[in-house]
Amino acid sequence: MRIVVADDSFLLREGLQLLLAEAGHEVVASVADGPSFVAAALEHRPDVGIVDVRMPPTHTDEGLRAAVEVRRSWPDARLLVLSQYVEVAYATDLLAAGEGGVGYLLKDRVADLDDFTAALDTVARGGTALDPQVVRRLMGARRDPLAALTPREHEVLALMAEGRSNSAIAEAMVVTLGAVEKHTQRIFAKLGLAPDDGAAHRRVAAVVSYLRSAG
Repeated sequence: MRIVVADDSFLLREGLQLLLAEAGHEVVASVADGPSFVAAALEHRPDVGIVDVRMPPTHTDEGLRAAVEVRRSWPDARLLVLSQYVEVAYATDLLAAGEGGVGYLLKDRVADLDDFTAALDTVARGGTALDPQVVRRLMGARRDPLAALTPREHEVLALMAEGRSNSAIAEAMVVTLGAVEKHTQRIFAKLGLAPDDGAAHRRVAAVVSYLRSAG
């Protein structure tokens, strides 16, 4: 297979290239940040793109956002996301970004070459490869809707629970009003609050969910 690798760790990128070469695959590009991954994936159209969730500059969700951007521009892209920890919100976003051809593995799984290459093959064929720990956490997230929120969305919801308006939230988080509005819409969607419920009702319902979880 032709593969693009993205990780800010030089050692991990080199290690992946050695593992993939040993398995008979070719790394056509190796990059260290999200925008470079998007550019390389769209240029080379690899059989699979491997990307770390956390990359510069904030080391939060750059890799995931890059993966989602690639799938928006190229819906048939096959993507395998690697993460140091199980992050349910990121896995949920990735799975919602396309019809199969995605994988989410913990980095520890890379050490087992058989498991890793099996996941690559599954993703390349259009299947879904999820780390067992990710599956367990996703099942738990179904019982707790707030578990599907990203850390940023949790922060927005916490400020919302303090009674702050979107403009006040934007000021507190030092982001644009548009960014806050996008976050709130995603929060409403993940909590199953439909637009026809009304903006005020959705805001109250979201805060109630947050307070119940906090309690």
